[in-house]
Amino acid sequence: MTSLSAPQSRLPHVGTTIFSVMSALAAQHKAVNLGQGFPDFACEPALIDAVHEAMRAGHNQYPPMQGVPLLRQRISEKLARQHGRAADPDTEITITAGATQAILTALLALVHPGDEVIVLEPCYDSYGPAIELAGGQIVRVGLDPLTFRPDFDRLRAALTAKTRVVIVNSPHNPTGVVWRAAEWDALAECLRGSAAWLISDEVYEHMVFDDRLHSGVWGHQELAARSLMISSFGKTYHVTGWKVGYVVAPAALTAEFRKVHQFNVFTVNTPMQHGLAAFMAEPHHHEGLSAFYQAKRDHFCAGLAQTPLRLLPCEGTYFVCAEYEAISRIPDTQFCRWLTTEVGVAAIPLSAFYAEPPVRQRIRFCFAKQTATLDSALQRLQTMRP
Repeated sequence: MTSLSAPQSRLPHVGTTIFSVMSALAAQHKAVNLGQGFPDFACEPALIDAVHEAMRAGHNQYPPMQGVPLLRQRISEKLARQHGRAADPDTEITITAGATQAILTALLALVHPGDEVIVLEPCYDSYGPAIELAGGQIVRVGLDPLTFRPDFDRLRAALTAKTRVVIVNSPHNPTGVVWRAAEWDALAECLRGSAAWLISDEVYEHMVFDDRLHSGVWGHQELAARSLMISSFGKTYHVTGWKVGYVVAPAALTAEFRKVHQFNVFTVNTPMQHGLAAFMAEPHHHEGLSAFYQAKRDHFCAGLAQTPLRLLPCEGTYFVCAEYEAISRIPDTQFCRWLTTEVGVAAIPLSAFYAEPPVRQRIRFCFAKQTATLDSALQRLQTMRP
């Protein structure tokens, strides 16, 4: 019998993600896991009840490929409240199996072999492999190394006739930076005359702090015409395991997105969609999220201020970054292993968000946790000494 050799990998440089590695290490050493970005508290009981009711009502078979009509209508209404501009539920909104699937599907729909895709580093780790699977060439443009704000001179210099897509992310994971209205304007000016499409990852859109407003692409008429905006119910409603998100895009872009979507996942969990649609009838569930997470940020950061770590600004998301230079100058991956095994708190090294990371002592914490969890972590972190 002929033995089979290992298949040729489509992603030969990809291993297990740092998030899985650190979560496993945290479990092994009984550390407080502030690494992987998921809440350790329950969603609102009314959302569970709404899903149960949908199941009992018989909503357990395939929904329309583009998503349950009422959920798409609710999203359109939310966009109108948030950005002053609705989207057509039939031709401009598609329900997806989470944001990661939406990003991959968007790239598969738009990118052809040899096309260039610009990402702004540091960036979420799924972007690179998704671009590679689509046959694209990744072009990395650094955010400002001190402030993590976009550098439009660098972006403009990276644009070529081969640029097919630019991916942006605000509020930004891992740094917590929230783009200002003037920066969206600058992006529009930068892309003017370009043939590049824009994928805007806005999964933390309802987590912006200190009276800031989230001004994403859908509220920017010029950018909206060339954009696919991606968001996540998992992030917004504390149900990351449900893997339900959505994409908003002009009709022509949506049509191309759906061509791939229908043969990728076809459609998304039916009772969850009906439950989410019922829950969204009360906008306060997502409109109150910024205040909810700002309180957690403030509590956690006040505690971190009593450690040798130096906090970086956090304008949005449920992540905060810190520098550990006062404690050690070892590489951040090594420091995070030490922090997990010796201090008992898991974090994520910022180098995981770069292809070639700068030599800086920076790590990321997730504060989407119960107060008791955060306090337990803080007690351990406050034992560190310079």
